[in-house]
Amino acid sequence: MLARAGLCSRRDAERWIADGRVSVNGQVLTSPAITVGDDADIRVDGTPLPEPQRARLWRYHKPAGLVTTHRDEKGRATVFAALPHELPRLISVGRLDLNSEGLLLLTNDGALARRLELPATGWLRRYKVRVHGVVEPVRLAALEKGVTIDGVAYGSIRAQLERQQGSNAWLAIGLREGKNREVRRVLEHLGYQVTRLIRLSYGPFQLGSLERGGVEEVPKKVLEEQLGGSSKAARAASAPARSPSRPSNQPTSVGGPGGEAGRNRKLPRLRQRT
Repeated sequence: MLARAGLCSRRDAERWIADGRVSVNGQVLTSPAITVGDDADIRVDGTPLPEPQRARLWRYHKPAGLVTTHRDEKGRATVFAALPHELPRLISVGRLDLNSEGLLLLTNDGALARRLELPATGWLRRYKVRVHGVVEPVRLAALEKGVTIDGVAYGSIRAQLERQQGSNAWLAIGLREGKNREVRRVLEHLGYQVTRLIRLSYGPFQLGSLERGGVEEVPKKVLEEQLGGSSKAARAASAPARSPSRPSNQPTSVGGPGGEAGRNRKLPRLRQRT
């Protein structure tokens, strides 16, 4: 709830509790393992928590070279330090690694972020990928059956060769799980070195024409529609509810053309830039 109120991260909240800075109904907490109701009197250093905002979502065009974290132990530039200062404290829906770019969803609501990350949403994540090597389409097609690498099982991946240019090729990739560095690991397993990776969409939310480094809030109405109309998750977009339910799989294009039209839609051909 401290993180939901925008005061700190979940990890920082645990530190504050350990330091005896947080109280609930007049009792200083010694452990974060406690269930509190919406009417609980929660205070930090004696000050009541501010009222939580409604759940909100932003599209961000992440450039390569930024780490998706609030603080980096190696001192590298981070996504959150690059955001406009007038935005509330945000967290990411999943991650893009240092050298990846494209669409990154950001939210002020931890419960919403966790819900959108679940494979159970069934949302397709689409990528445009440049690799070094001569690509064999038949090997890409085999990925639709899934693959296991070093004991890690990856689900069905739809991969298509878009263009071969000498020793480089552009691929269109679609997947629904989004495990850590999944695209890179699977393609490197096939012997193709990834030299550029761009996320084009996350479910119905599109990168579209959002400029690099740009950030744009998803309209409240659109967010409610994608979270399932009358569900708790939809109400989280208009009130400070804390437990969004499963988002809907209804197709809507948000932030650009080409929204996902159902689970079995064939990946469209993409215009590539070298």
